Amino acid sequence: MSVTLITLAAAYGAATGLLLPRPAHRLSVAPDEDWRAHCPAGHALTGPARGWLGPAHCPNCRAPYGPSVLLTAAATALACAALATATGPRPELAAWLLLAPVAVLLVLVDRRVRRLPDVLTLPLAATAATTLGAVGALTDTPDAWLRALLAGPTLAACYLLPSLLNPAALGLGDVKLALGLGIALGWYGWPTLITGGAAGILLGALYAAFLLLVRRVDRRTTMPLGPFMITGAFCALLLAAPAAP
Repeated sequence: MSVTLITLAAAYGAATGLLLPRPAHRLSVAPDEDWRAHCPAGHALTGPARGWLGPAHCPNCRAPYGPSVLLTAAATALACAALATATGPRPELAAWLLLAPVAVLLVLVDRRVRRLPDVLTLPLAATAATTLGAVGALTDTPDAWLRALLAGPTLAACYLLPSLLNPAALGLGDVKLALGLGIALGWYGWPTLITGGAAGILLGALYAAFLLLVRRVDRRTTMPLGPFMITGAFCALLLAAPAAP
């Protein structure tokens, strides 16, 4: 395994992770609220891309906001380095590196406000489909891409029925996230899709059982499932990538 490749992936992850606290702050609102446009003290957020890019501290009062910059940079760097280690120099690594910062941002937002915004979940699915389509064309593996396109709606459908039966426990944001995750998992085959989908549910259930055991929540408490879905998919990709042809 090329140390240079892993180092470059980690550096890319750290650089993109540095940009995540500001959008995490802006997107962490209730569904019926506009995206945040001010720091906690009320000063307007300005900068490139209409205030979405830039440091996560107010230029007026210097107050920090959003999650820790060091935490987001370290988490994204570790995720990208792990993906590079597992995947190696194969072309699909480019797709995983593009998806990783968006996935980390989704984890941050869902943990903060229990919401998976469409402006993140739908681009995640579109990016997975288009980048893997390009990989399929470059590597002459259209079957893998078609399987991925089928896997996305398949996993989303598995989440849709529980969402319709109990919207309080499972929202449509989880269904839309499953679409993108399913496309990524499907690239490596149906067993990987099953492993990643089941791992997300299992991790969420174990965490909920632990919180119930220590009496930090009760049976009526709703918890964000997105972080566990993403973690399960991430682990499945790490397991499947080294064995991929």
